[in-house]
Amino acid sequence: MSSPATARPSRHRSIEILLVEDNLGDILLTREAFRKSKLANRVTVAEDGEQALAMLRKEADFRDQPRPDLILLDLNLPRIDGGEVLRQIKDDPKLRDIPVVILSGSHAQMEVARSYALHANAHIVKPVNFQRLQEIIATIENFWFMVVALPGRGRWSN
Repeated sequence: MSSPATARPSRHRSIEILLVEDNLGDILLTREAFRKSKLANRVTVAEDGEQALAMLRKEADFRDQPRPDLILLDLNLPRIDGGEVLRQIKDDPKLRDIPVVILSGSHAQMEVARSYALHANAHIVKPVNFQRLQEIIATIENFWFMVVALPGRGRWSN
């Protein structure tokens, strides 16, 4: 039996990440950080809150959208803001168990407090450089996919 720190990731399927972000630069950097990560993953992007909810609910063009194992959610989004997206996810019995990590550009305590009041699983301030983003992504992967057990999935490690 291996410990979480030395566990090897399971190869049975990729980790499904839903990135809800409207800033193209942030999308490209986050995808690149996940591309360089140690676990097999697939990052799907929703560019606004309305699209994110449609993907999660498998509406219209998104019927075949896989259920994400983790949602990375920006708060400042067009159409439906991230706080409302988070509220709707956590109010929906079919979605509420998906971990939601807020990735925000703001350090404002009011925004952090609001994220947790809406039941975010974590609130991370977006880093200012790519190396720090890679470190954050590695930490997210290690914690959510090698340390904790997720509902219906167990741990990802062998």
